[in-house]
Amino acid sequence: MTERVLDGEIVGSRLDDWRAYEGVRTRRVFAFLIDYLIVGLLCIPFAILIAILGVITLGLGWALFGIIGPLVAAIYVWNTLGGSNQATVGMRMMGIRLERLDGRKVDGLIAVVHTVLFWAGNVLLTPLILLAPLLLDRKRTVHDLLLGTVVTRSDF
Repeated sequence: MTERVLDGEIVGSRLDDWRAYEGVRTRRVFAFLIDYLIVGLLCIPFAILIAILGVITLGLGWALFGIIGPLVAAIYVWNTLGGSNQATVGMRMMGIRLERLDGRKVDGLIAVVHTVLFWAGNVLLTPLILLAPLLLDRKRTVHDLLLGTVVTRSDF
């Protein structure tokens, strides 16, 4: 369906080539570690602002500490994974990107839903959810299957 004819030859999509998935699992793990280090560092200035807000509001603002991690992560994912590169900073460092199987761009909403499904799957099925890329085609995870996405090498 994603094939095209070029000079009389049928040319498949780059998503059909096995080389686009070589080493993706390992790269995803390292990208995850890099991204959550970045999210952790981004939480520091927000924590300082919440601490000041808590003093000003006589402690009411400190309730925001409960959502600072998920909020910063959602903003980070929306702007990076949902951006023009279709990759977070960690994914770019590891040479991978998220793509939709229908060929459209990954937008901010799909990026955030992708991340939320990842965390929800880990909460419900850990560590079994991490076995999916070993068994599924294109080394996809369960949340990739649900959203019609795939992680590929960006250098291929």
